Formats: sequence, C-alpha cells, structure tokens
Amino acid sequence: MSATTDATGTDVELLLTGMTCASCANRIERKLNKLDGVSATVNYATEKAKVTFGDTVTPDDLVAAVEAAGYGATLPPPPRSSADDAAPTNAIEEEAERDLRSLRNRLVVSALLSVPVVAMAMVPALQLTNWQWLSLTLAAPVVVWGAFPFHRATWVNLKHGAATMDTLVTMGTTAAFGWSVWALFWGDAGTPGMKHPFELTIERSSGSANIYLEAAAGIITFILLGRYLEHRSKRNAGAALRSLLDLGARDVSILRDGVEHRIPVPQLAVDDLFVTRPGEKIATDGVVTEGRSAVDASMLTGESVPVEVAVGDPVAGATVNASGRLVIRATRVGADTQLAQMARLVEDAQTGKAAVQRLADRISGIFVPVVIAVAVGTFGFWLGSGAGVSGALTAMVAVLIVACPCALGLATPTALMVGTGRGAQLGMLIKGPEVLEQTRKVDTVVLDKTGTVTTGEMSLAETHVAVGESEAEVLRLAGALEDASEHPIARAVADGARAAGELGTVEDFGNVEGLGVQGQVDGHAVLVGRPQLLAELSQQLPDDLQRAFDDASDRGLTAVAVGWDGRARAVLVVADRVKDTSAEAIQQLRDLGLRPVLLTGDNERVARTVAGQVGIAAEDVFAEVLPSDKVDVVRRLQTEGRVVAMIGDGVNDAAALAQADLGLAMGTGTDVAIESSDLTLVRGDLRVAADAIRLSRSTLGIIRSNLVWAFGYNVAAIPLAAAGLLNPMLAGAAMAFSSVSVVGNSLRLKRFHSSL
Repeated sequence: MSATTDATGTDVELLLTGMTCASCANRIERKLNKLDGVSATVNYATEKAKVTFGDTVTPDDLVAAVEAAGYGATLPPPPRSSADDAAPTNAIEEEAERDLRSLRNRLVVSALLSVPVVAMAMVPALQLTNWQWLSLTLAAPVVVWGAFPFHRATWVNLKHGAATMDTLVTMGTTAAFGWSVWALFWGDAGTPGMKHPFELTIERSSGSANIYLEAAAGIITFILLGRYLEHRSKRNAGAALRSLLDLGARDVSILRDGVEHRIPVPQLAVDDLFVTRPGEKIATDGVVTEGRSAVDASMLTGESVPVEVAVGDPVAGATVNASGRLVIRATRVGADTQLAQMARLVEDAQTGKAAVQRLADRISGIFVPVVIAVAVGTFGFWLGSGAGVSGALTAMVAVLIVACPCALGLATPTALMVGTGRGAQLGMLIKGPEVLEQTRKVDTVVLDKTGTVTTGEMSLAETHVAVGESEAEVLRLAGALEDASEHPIARAVADGARAAGELGTVEDFGNVEGLGVQGQVDGHAVLVGRPQLLAELSQQLPDDLQRAFDDASDRGLTAVAVGWDGRARAVLVVADRVKDTSAEAIQQLRDLGLRPVLLTGDNERVARTVAGQVGIAAEDVFAEVLPSDKVDVVRRLQTEGRVVAMIGDGVNDAAALAQADLGLAMGTGTDVAIESSDLTLVRGDLRVAADAIRLSRSTLGIIRSNLVWAFGYNVAAIPLAAAGLLNPMLAGAAMAFSSVSVVGNSLRLKRFHSSL
C-alpha cells in the first residue's frame, strides 16, 4: 500500500476503473464520504480518488465501498526503488492502452458499418430491392457490439438506481432498433421493394412500415467518436510524470576503492561517491567532495545563470554539469530526491483539481428520468385512448428517438475538434473541454520569466569599453579566448563576439579556477573573468568600467572584465534577453481582463528589471522561488479568490502548471511542462497565449450554444411526439437536422483569426 500518515489521518490514492462520465465520479465520491471519518475527492480526468481516513476505516473498506457503487478500485503500487519495480506501473499503462485500442476498434468498425446504413436511408436512389434487410445486417453489430460499453454502463447504473447519458443512448438506440426489427418481421417494412422517403409532415400513423436503423447506428457511431476523443485525452494525463522521471540520469560512474564502475542509477545508495563529467547529468542529490564547476540548474530552479559549485556545495539530481569534473557524495536517492519530490508535486496538483461537471451530464440527471417518464406516460395514454398497441408504441418510440442525445453527443467533440484543429494551425494545442471551462473564469495570469517572458538563453547584452579602446578589438580578443572555454557564460560572450566579426587565434589557453580564463590571442596576453583575476595582475578597472560593472551587478546581470597587455580594457555584460514580443503579449493579456504576475527563480533585481521592461507592476513580482514555492504562490492567489492561469516552459514549472486552474506551456520548453499543462503554445511566442485564451473562450461559447440548441430541440420536439403528432420517421429526421445544425455551428470556429 502507498499511503502517508499525519495528524489528521492516513492519505491514500485509489486507482479507479469503470467511470464513463463526471456523474460516475460524483457517485463514487458520495459513496466514500459516507464512510465514518473519510474525506474523499474523486478526479474523473485522472481516474483517481484521493482519500483521507481515520483508524475506523481500512484501505480494503475503501475499495469495497467503490465496488459497492458498481466501479473498480485498486491500491497503487509501492514507490519504485529499482528499475525492476516499473512492472506494476507498466501493467496499468498497458491496460489503459488496451482500453483505448478497444474503443478505437469499436469506433472504426461502427463507422464503416453505419455509413452505408445512413446513406441508404437518406438517399432513395440507393434503396434497392431488400435494402432494408442489408441495413439490418449492417446495423445489428453496431447496436449490439459497438454500443456495448453504453449498455454495460446503463446496466451498472440501473442496478444502483441511477441514470446517465448512457441510459438515454441505450434506451433510444434499443427502441429505434427494436421497433425496426418489429416493423421488418411483423409489420410492413420487410416487403420487397419497400421505399423509405422522408415525410416531413406532422400526423398520426402506425409506423409499421418505417424503420429507424440509421438513427440507431448513427447515434452510436457519433457518441463513440466523442468517447474516444475523451479517453485519448485522459490517456495522456500520466505522461507528465513519466517524462519527469525520464529526465534523470540512467547510469552513473561510481567510485569504489578509487576505481570507477558504471552502474544503473537505481543501485546508488546514500554516501556513495560518484563522478560527473562536463555535459553529463548529475545522477542524484548530493554534495560536491572534489572539483569545481558551473551547474545548469534552470530545469529545477528557473535560474537562468549557471550556478558555480565547489567542494561542500549541494547539487541536485538531473541538473547538468556544464564544465569541470565533479566527485559527489550522494545524500538522497530514489523517492527522496528533489526530482522525485517534483513528480509528487505534479501528481498531487493534478489529483487535487476539482472534477468539472459537464453541462450535459449535469442536466441528464433530471433530463433522463423525465424522458423515460414521458415515454411510459405516452404509451399508457394512447393505449387507454383506444389508439391500439401499434399506435401507442409508435408514439412512445417517437418520444425516445426524438429525445436520444445525438446532438448532445456531437455538441462537445465537434466544437472541440474544429477549435483544436484551428488552434493547431495557429500554434496552440487545447487538451480538452475542461480547459475551455477555465478560460472563461481566469482573471490572473502568472508568467514564468526564463524561457517564457525571456529567451531563456544567455547572450551578450552590453559592451563597455575604456576610453580609447575599440569595441571590435575587445570582442575579437575576448571572444576568441572565451570560445576555448566550455562555461555557459563564456559561450554567450563567444557567440556575441562571433556575430560582430572574426575571432582571433588562441594559444596557451588556461582556466583559473573560480576566477576566469587566460591565454595568448594574436600575441596579446588576454584575461577574461572576475575583476579579482585582473587585479591580481595589477589590471585595476578604471572608474568608468567599475561603474558599469557595479551597475550590471545591481540589476542582477552577469558581468565579466576584459584586459590584456597589463591594462583593463572593457566590461562585458551577459544576460537572458527579454523576447521582442513579450511586452505586446502582456498588454494583450491585460486587454482580456487578466492581471499579469511575474514568477521566477532568479534574484529580485533581475526579476524587477524584466518586469519593468514588459509592463508588469513591481508588486506583482515574485522572485527567488523554488518549484514548491511556485505552487505555493499559485495556491495563495487561488485562496484570495482568483482564478489563476500559469504560463511556463520548464520542469520547474510543471507542478505550478498542474496546480493552476489553467496551465499554458510554451512548446519550446520541456515535455514535462507541456504534459502538465492544459494548453500548449507551439510557437513559443507569448502573444499566442492571448490568442489561445480567446480561441478557448470562443470554443466554449460554441459548445454551450450547441448544448442549448440540443436540449432546446428536445424540449420542443418531445411534446409533439408525446401528442402523437410526430411520427418516428420525422423524429429521426429532426434529430438528424439537430446534428447538422450543431456541426454547422461548430464550423464557425474555422474563421477564428490570430492577432499576430
């Protein structure tokens, strides 16, 4: 069992199966919360229940309660301690993949069988002799096998006295199919040469010559499409955690008796010594015991400048050793590392999200029982009025057919397909209908700095030269020397210098540990690094260069001094540059009624400088925050009553993206950030965030209007059917018209234009 205990009780997560809609999650949640001392939250999207319980309840009791509600529940596997422990997780993933594959097969087969059935019913020219029997042959597998998941869910709900949209699907399609079978075998519909024209008239009829196989098969295929799209989105929910854990190193060089041995990382133990060379990932959390280097920790901390580490400094697993060789003593391994803790933060934030009740599911709680009651009442009324069994059955079937949720099944997936397709063309990926619901409510947008507002890459920002010096010569000599170094700051200087012109030729290059580099460039003895390096060789910075250096430091930027042939010549400033479009993008977000907030792991001075450049108020800047602190900032804003959107690109943003009401990931960022988010901005241009929110709101509006139309159609048509004025054929035609209207309304989203 995977559980934690605190002063308030024991926490456990249950893995759930068998849920088909948001109302299923609510039913499980209510069942669990009825147990003594239990507090449960069920998330339909992740198919998990987060439960806190006391001493009077055991985990087995929780599983039994879920099973009593008609669903499945299992306890999660224990935390992985080695590569071999991945089997339970893989089994869960394989089961989810099998379920998705099964649903896809049902959809494909049902679609292939339904298309000719619908075509023959709609086009009289295709109605050859005995076409109706061919329709029955093709429609039967769709109604029985294709719709089996709906029938099974209906039966489970029926045993527990509940009704959902699955109930209506089963009743409507069974009624249409059953009536068609009766009409073919015992009515007049089976006669050779029978034609099936649409009679758009309101009149009472026996209906014994009409079949509705196209309605039954078409409804099932459309709703299978919506269910498949939903399950595929849910299948990807766990990819964030898998991607996050994959960021760690796979193997490591461990030191034993002074000899290096290559072993898998899961075999590392606390206090083991291991070696990390330049460019390698650090295997696990530890403390440096030998060497000095710069470590790129931006994926964990968000700090754009690599951190200098030496003996005694702590380092985190999965960060990258940028330059020197390090010997590290492991202090935390496995589930205790910072990376593993971040994975738990992402999972907790996802599980903690409240399940979104879809409008169709909310209304179905009332709509389904009402339709059933009306259908039964209609049969009883006409039977008692002397219309005969055939007439009474005709009216009842008309009610069930006209109430069958074909348009409801299309309302969300069609708008979502068109909206997401248009979004993909414009550089934005929307993950599901729950996302759209949040875009309407968001009033605050939290922006990560590095890689989101800024480029996320160090570049040469400023060049300050002493009086009488040539900027071109400074860049030629300093750039050549830095080009021989592996340090990230050196690479930024070298790239900037190379863009300005040719570099010199380096000889006798040397690294002065912790201070900088030195060497001969075209006959000049050049130094680049900290002012202390130049001072040791009596090359003091003149007042103007010292002021430039101090000013850069005050703004939180990184500055290096340059000198050669006995004199300090220049100060070069390296910085993470603000994207050209960031200020415009933030103004667009303001125009949408959103309050921008800057959140970063960088220091306060850097953060305020960037905020000033893009138009974010100083009081809306949160600096020097760790990944867990980012989650806390988002939660703090949420407790203030704000609905928060988070825009980020790094692993360090993953948990905050999951915690936010709406997560937007820059597509140029890490897979973990993208999978933790609700929206992905493929272009990496912050202006696309404003477009994504506008498109999402438009898509949500289309979905809502589709649902209003679908229910409005039912409300208007059901009384006509109950009054016996709507024959089942016309009911099927009206239902088809409602579906066409929903699709046409959704296609309006193709006209959405980007502001870029």
